[in-house]
Amino acid sequence: MGSKPEAAQAAVPAVAQALAGVRARVKEPRPLGPLAVDLAVEADETAPVRAAAEQSVEGQGVDVCVQAWNGRRKRLLVADMDSTIINVECLDELADFAGLKPHIAAITERAMRGELAFEPALRERVALLKGLPVGALQQAYDERVRLNPGARTLVRTMAANGARCVLVSGGFTFFTSRVAEAAGFHAHRANRLLDADGRLAGEVLEPILGREAKLKALLEEAEAIEAGLEQTLAVGDGANDLAMIEVAGLGVAYRAKPIVAAQAQARVDHADLTALLYFQGYCASDFVTD
Repeated sequence: MGSKPEAAQAAVPAVAQALAGVRARVKEPRPLGPLAVDLAVEADETAPVRAAAEQSVEGQGVDVCVQAWNGRRKRLLVADMDSTIINVECLDELADFAGLKPHIAAITERAMRGELAFEPALRERVALLKGLPVGALQQAYDERVRLNPGARTLVRTMAANGARCVLVSGGFTFFTSRVAEAAGFHAHRANRLLDADGRLAGEVLEPILGREAKLKALLEEAEAIEAGLEQTLAVGDGANDLAMIEVAGLGVAYRAKPIVAAQAQARVDHADLTALLYFQGYCASDFVTD
């Protein structure tokens, strides 16, 4: 699918030619909307098809997802929050109110790139916020936090079609509770900031929800609805999302760090979050936008 109308349709000839080079036969394209095209492909292996398709659309502002035709519609969505469902890293925005954003954002970036272990990096950043008035959380949410384009449509469309949608974040419950309600998630999981006398205590409730806890959340939520892992979709952008992305039936890297983009089954670098609906074979006419 493309970031601009008709971009995906315009890329079809190049994709078809590239796939012919790996002995994959492309059937008649099926438009899913002005931004997306479905291509049914007959091939012996997925990996060469994915590599050829992705290479053929480089520089065209088009995202590609190569997967089995059957079973594309998922029964469980597990999504990261910061820089995936919303536009910011909430901890970095809190740091701005404390005058520490450049320092804390640099630690966040390293953690998201997989250069630092998530749990100690979170403890370090939270400790630096000790003494910040609790009211800064609401101010940060009101002034800085916005749903990313397509987030609400993604969640509400999947929910309307029977999927369970869960927001799982290494951030904080103060934000996930509000974002989950705004987007339409059924449930949320995150870390809890501790406070005392109206100010942040510089601590987070243990155990910290990080990479392995996100994976555990995916497995538990899938088991609860009796869904196989092939029926799950996980999306995120940082290293702490990688475990759940690798295990999910469809793992998607959204505007992701290189370590995540390299391992995910599909990447969304250009389109908005409705790409995850198109990847599942939804048409634009199926979208729930209210």
